[in-house]
Amino acid sequence: MTYQWVDYNHDFISQRYDRLADVIALFDWLFFLPPGLRKHAVDRLSLKHGDCVLEAGCGSGRNFPFLRDAVGSTGRIYGVDLSPGMLRRARKLRDRHHWTNIHLTEGDAADYVAPEPVDGVLFSFAYNTMPHHLTVLHRMWKQLRPGGRLVIVDSKLPPGLGGKLLLPFSLWLMRHTLLGNPYIRPWEHHAELVANFEMEEFLFASYYVCRGVKPIKSRLGVRVPSQRRNARRDALDLLRRRLEGSAKERCWQKQRGNRLTAPRRRTERLPRENARNAV
Repeated sequence: MTYQWVDYNHDFISQRYDRLADVIALFDWLFFLPPGLRKHAVDRLSLKHGDCVLEAGCGSGRNFPFLRDAVGSTGRIYGVDLSPGMLRRARKLRDRHHWTNIHLTEGDAADYVAPEPVDGVLFSFAYNTMPHHLTVLHRMWKQLRPGGRLVIVDSKLPPGLGGKLLLPFSLWLMRHTLLGNPYIRPWEHHAELVANFEMEEFLFASYYVCRGVKPIKSRLGVRVPSQRRNARRDALDLLRRRLEGSAKERCWQKQRGNRLTAPRRRTERLPRENARNAV
């Protein structure tokens, strides 16, 4: 059986998240979000006080406390989201804590332009919900200053048989809740753009954080196309080797566990005389 995903239009996505705005925090519990994963993703941005950061699909502001701690009162945080209901909750959070350096915009991230180049861009459980995710990614990429960091944190199907078994349920669940497309592979899109690509997996490879740095242009100019193609190919090859290696490692550990827990067969050797009588 072949399972397919049909992208939804912006109005449908906005209305769905408007309805979910008041209960969105429950989904961290429902989907077994690893504790500290949001903070870890923000830490991977390597922000310092005074920096500016852009969150695409900021939602209700679940990452604002960590971003605010990272950039301090002198930094700037820009957030854009399609859902008025989610932004309403984000503004309440901002105003309650008097975070005057958080600037929110309602609209499509593909059309958003920050007031200044940013030191970091964060996609937090948002990339898979954007039907035009590649357009958004490249828009955010253009606004990231050279040397800035791009981080994507999200969920994914685990590799191997487990992922195949979970796919039908995952499609049903996403269609009725968060509208995240399980077929999208954001880490590959990410690796094609950045330098020093890194990816970490959590909870049996069901969650991941990937991070990369925007290359700094040399004084001679931008890298030639062949250099960019080679860099992208090397990054993708490295990523595939890592994913295959992690899958093989988990398979080896499972087999080793089975060997350790399986009962051992006992073989008793009869004395020669008893052996002849037994025959």
